[in-house]
Amino acid sequence: MASLHSLPYLVALATTFSIVILCSLSLIEASNEGFSVELMHRDSPKSPFYDPSETPQQRLANALRRSINRVNHFSPTSSFSTNAVGSVIVPATGEYLMQYAVGTPPVKVLGIFDTGSDLTWLQCAPCTKCYQQTDPIFDPAKSSTYKTIPCTAPQCRTVSGHCVHSNNCEYTMTYGDGATSGGDLALDTITLGSTARFPQTIIGCGHDNTGIFNKKGSGIVGLGGSATSLVSQLGTSIAGKFSYCLVPFDKPAATSKLNFGTNAVVSGPGAVTTPLATGEADVYYTLTLEAISVGPTKITSTSAKAAGGNIIIDSGTTLTLLPSDLYTGFAAALKAQIKLRVVNDPQKTYSLCFDHPESTFKVPTIIAHFTGGADVTLSAPYTYAGDETITCMAFIPAGDSVAIFGNLAQADHLVGYDIVKKTVSFKPTDCTKA
Repeated sequence: MASLHSLPYLVALATTFSIVILCSLSLIEASNEGFSVELMHRDSPKSPFYDPSETPQQRLANALRRSINRVNHFSPTSSFSTNAVGSVIVPATGEYLMQYAVGTPPVKVLGIFDTGSDLTWLQCAPCTKCYQQTDPIFDPAKSSTYKTIPCTAPQCRTVSGHCVHSNNCEYTMTYGDGATSGGDLALDTITLGSTARFPQTIIGCGHDNTGIFNKKGSGIVGLGGSATSLVSQLGTSIAGKFSYCLVPFDKPAATSKLNFGTNAVVSGPGAVTTPLATGEADVYYTLTLEAISVGPTKITSTSAKAAGGNIIIDSGTTLTLLPSDLYTGFAAALKAQIKLRVVNDPQKTYSLCFDHPESTFKVPTIIAHFTGGADVTLSAPYTYAGDETITCMAFIPAGDSVAIFGNLAQADHLVGYDIVKKTVSFKPTDCTKA
């Protein structure tokens, strides 16, 4: 198992599927009112990234390649250094995209939407070195509300900014594939939709950006848990709440929703809530997975007792990487209950595959048991067709990497984050109708 799932191989498995976020609101200034934006799967026919020549198998294989470094994003070495805003994050070749606007007058930007990142940054003119971008690069000189942050400002210390070339606070981000972004930390107005304006938002204005990025996007929109993230900065404006409802991968034409403020409250029949764990880096949303059930068999975790939780919930990782102490029993229970011949994945990606076509493959009920009595029954498809005759489970052991509760496991659930109460809630939902 170790030879198949060493870290370089594991990072190739933590797939990200891309969603274009299209804002459709005409709602608020900075109040506690709620609003929602649309989420569109990258491979939806409505998406600008849609390639009609690709088969579903090819799209999934491409998504695997795009996310080659995703697991590295959550490794312990990706924490901030003391002299730069830095983290190791997924390259922009496979991502969720969020449409927003920056500056006055507002300039539309497509940025990578990521619950595992904090600082929101975009490419800015003048470029010392910028990757190719289809849309015009944002020029801060044309924004009447743009203001660089001086080195002496408290915001600079908050995000571990540094000062090298001028008195302006600067940031540097390093990516898992060697890509980088660097530039000025600044304040400007962020607009979601037509009138939801949030002035003096901390952003990174990237003048030196290298690496393999999608030319239709610009930078990152950070929705992580730290004080620098867009969610944290919107704070009282959204009451510290956001939620999303992701449609299953097999329904790419349907749109999902990203909600803020009162629209993001997850409650009612079937809703369960679990506390965010303490002790993990603030950027990541970490939960405690106490056990996982396969049909009548319940496998209990020994790592759940550790401070800081044992699994990260992430909207940008497709597969679920289970803690190693859970995966062995999980795989054994599946084999015992499915009673089909176990075969090797022809793509050499997944660790548990069965000799049976996916179209008629039946899986026992799988329930994730989070602390606080939050039992989440996985309702969306969580299998992958290795080929026409083989079905693979979209779960792998975390090994030496961090465990991740991926977006396939979250699909068809309304997933709500409350960064004030420090909780995450789940509610079974048909996300095509949410």
